[in-house]
Amino acid sequence: MFNEKILIDNGVNLEKSLELFGDMNTYNETLSDFLRDVEGKLSDIRKYKESGDMSNYCILVHSLKSDARYFGFEKLADIAYHHEMESKSNNMYYVSLHYDELKEEAKRIIEIVKMYLGVSVSEDSSSEQRKVPIKKNNTILVVDDSNIIANFITKIFNGTYRVIVAKDGAEAIDTLANYPETIAGMLLDLNMPNVNGYEVLQFMRTNDLFKSVDVAIITGSDSKSVLDHISDYPVMAILEKPFNETNVKKVVELLAMNDE
Repeated sequence: MFNEKILIDNGVNLEKSLELFGDMNTYNETLSDFLRDVEGKLSDIRKYKESGDMSNYCILVHSLKSDARYFGFEKLADIAYHHEMESKSNNMYYVSLHYDELKEEAKRIIEIVKMYLGVSVSEDSSSEQRKVPIKKNNTILVVDDSNIIANFITKIFNGTYRVIVAKDGAEAIDTLANYPETIAGMLLDLNMPNVNGYEVLQFMRTNDLFKSVDVAIITGSDSKSVLDHISDYPVMAILEKPFNETNVKKVVELLAMNDE
């Protein structure tokens, strides 16, 4: 049995987090996903800081901020937010000066989560899930570099839709190129390292895929700003972070209805 007092005594805002996850079982399952992925994400953040790549640094600290907010890690979310804003302005001085603060708070959270879960975390099984045979129009393609988001959506539609996860735009383009007729709809994050969501939208336009695949955008940015940037594309809906199960279901139902 998990001891929730460990989280609460260490400043975790469980009440706020459960507005997203709904119950502690879902929270605990998804927290395991966070623990599985966070050290790799922190390693990439360090790599981009050391290389001075503020563009990809900004994307990953934004992702870390979102994950932290979902789980109620408010101090980490706040620190990551400031890094996001400063790296967006290419302020490498701020990033270098305050990087240890980000790293130490992330380390603190990791230790708290490990103490709370009290178990080792197995390797991500999403790649195995992708090998399941794909049937016509029963598939939702989720394109997001956060496994927290992807796994949360996968759990929501377990038994209803098969969810394929693409961790960046390159994987999304590969899936769209090979299986466009199987996909009922796509939930697409715009801000990802390497190949981003805007490039996926352009690929779809070039290959006339909007006729067969309906798209909703996942974004943590202001929806008006996003609309200004994607106004030339026939996007069906915008799903703003942080979202909950009800928000996701409404958007996917919209995509599925339009696909009929």
